[in-house]
Amino acid sequence: MPKMKSHTGMGKRVRVTGKGKVVAQQAGMRHNLEKKASTRTRRLTGTVEVAKADVKRIKKLLGR
Repeated sequence: MPKMKSHTGMGKRVRVTGKGKVVAQQAGMRHNLEKKASTRTRRLTGTVEVAKADVKRIKKLLGR
C-alpha cells in the first residue's frame, strides 16, 4: 500500500501550532482594499485559528 501524500496546496495555506491548533491567514485581505475601512483592514491582518468545522478536513489533507 503506498503512503498517503499530504496536500501541498493546503500546507502552504495553513500551519499547525505546537499544541495542534490549525491557524491560517484571515480572509478578505487580497483585493478591494481601498473601499474597506482602515479599522477593518487592520483587524484582518495576522493569523487566526481555523473554524472547528474545517479542522478535521484540513488535518486529513495535511496527513495528520
